[in-house]
Amino acid sequence: MPCCTSRRWVTELVAGRPYRTLPALIAASDAVMAELEWVDVGQALAAYPRIGGQAAHSSMDPSWTRPELSAGAQASTAQELLEVNRAYERKFGYVFLICADGLSAEQVMAAARQRMANDAFTERAVVAQELRKIVRLRLGDAFY
Repeated sequence: MPCCTSRRWVTELVAGRPYRTLPALIAASDAVMAELEWVDVGQALAAYPRIGGQAAHSSMDPSWTRPELSAGAQASTAQELLEVNRAYERKFGYVFLICADGLSAEQVMAAARQRMANDAFTERAVVAQELRKIVRLRLGDAFY
C-alpha cells in the first residue's frame, strides 16, 4: 500500500508473489498498471498530496511522498506552485501528479502549465505514466 493505494494494483501484485528480483516485481507492476481502469488510478491519486504540500486525508505515509515532493517543498515560488496546482485541479478534477524525482520546482511548474493544454483523455494517459514512474521508484525502495 505505501507504493500504490489502488486496491486492484495491490490485490493483483500480491497474488503474483513471490518476486525474486526487482526487475520481475517492476515488470509485474507495470503489467498491472497497464490494465488499471481510471477508477483504479483515481484510488491511487486520492492518496497523493499536492506537490509541495500535504493532503488533508492522505492515507499515504508522508515519508513515502517526501522525496517526490521535495522539488515543490524547496520552491521559493511556493505561492505560484500552489496556484498552478489549483488551476490544474479545477480543470481536471484531481491532484496534479508528476514523478518529481530530480526535478526543480520550476520544472514541476513548467510541466503543470504544459499539461494544462492537454485534453482529459491525454492527461489521464500522462497521469497513468507518472504514477507508473512513482510506483517503480517506491518498489525499488521497498524491495531492498
